[in-house]
Amino acid sequence: MHCDTLWYHANLITVDGPGLGVIEDGVIAATDGRIVHVGAAGSADHLQPAQRIDCAGRWISPGLIDCHTHLVYAGNRAGEFEQRLQGVSYADIARAGGGIVSTVRATRAASEADLLAASLPRLDAMLAEGITTLEIKSGYGLTLADETKQLTVARELGRQRAVEIVPTFLGAHAIPPGRQAQEYIDEVCNVMIPAVAAAGLAEAVDVFCENIAFSAAQAERVFLAAQQHGLAIKIHAEQLSNQHGAALAARHGALSADHIEHLDADGIDAMRSAGTVAVLLPGAFYFTRDTTLPPIAALRAAGVPLALATDSNPGTSPLTSPLLAMNMAATLFRMTVAECIAGFTREAARALGRQDRIGRLAVGLDCNLALWDIEAPADLVYRMGFNPLHSRVMRGQPV
Repeated sequence: MHCDTLWYHANLITVDGPGLGVIEDGVIAATDGRIVHVGAAGSADHLQPAQRIDCAGRWISPGLIDCHTHLVYAGNRAGEFEQRLQGVSYADIARAGGGIVSTVRATRAASEADLLAASLPRLDAMLAEGITTLEIKSGYGLTLADETKQLTVARELGRQRAVEIVPTFLGAHAIPPGRQAQEYIDEVCNVMIPAVAAAGLAEAVDVFCENIAFSAAQAERVFLAAQQHGLAIKIHAEQLSNQHGAALAARHGALSADHIEHLDADGIDAMRSAGTVAVLLPGAFYFTRDTTLPPIAALRAAGVPLALATDSNPGTSPLTSPLLAMNMAATLFRMTVAECIAGFTREAARALGRQDRIGRLAVGLDCNLALWDIEAPADLVYRMGFNPLHSRVMRGQPV
């Protein structure tokens, strides 16, 4: 065993295999940032670690993973929230220059330094609840320069904090003011995607396929352009209506289909066949007061992986708490404790195409951990407004 091996003695939530894979009085060891041993305390007698860390009866889980956020943006839409509470419709707000257009306007006006300063507190809130890997989408610039600015800031967040950032290009988020959808999609596919890929700014491409955004045919053009340039694909699908976007994305090998409240049986079957992950976003469901539940039981019965995420964004889910998102998933979607924890670990890793690197406590994976002051794993889902995080570990080293 290498001399730089670290040895953590705690109760373990391995999320490896069916259920949570709990090991009470366990040991996890890491060398060179990778897990080299997981098991009961007695199984580690052969190890000769450089440092033994007694976690004093605490619990360790894989570091939490938020696989769907829009964290980098400027502006504030609290005033719109207040207007909606007073009965003003979203359509009226949008016609008055609000909605996503207001966020686009503010983001375009902001410098990289402005965006970084605005985004760091949101990121810090997530890290304080055990996040170790975070996906960040663009989509509030809607020009190449401004989308590049968002993705550059996303990368910089990963340099300034101990966290792994996974950037996603969401140029096809909305139709820019004064533009036509088809004309703009041409630019996304022929100009933006090649430039983003050449600069190494994103790992995946996302598209909002909806009757207020882009059609299935336009989404498919985005998928083909992304694949041509070696980028993975994702989709915002079936949030407001069934445009059959999830099935289309699955046929193109999408990592995930996200929202999916209006997903039908054909879409579920296509996702199952392709291994496409269902990313469920209870924060948006709650904040928009939606009443159409995602087809959880059918997805579960089909064996489609169920990931969870905050969908942190200024308009429909101003949420930076993965723990509250777990509680919302349990209370609103009737997901189990095991499903909620797996949704922010194992299945979230799968939604990012990183299931062979993170999301479980298993030999060979990155040693990214969250240490919790809890009595049982269910406390992570049960409590509201309660943060039991003790500390995080990145690549085997305490943060």
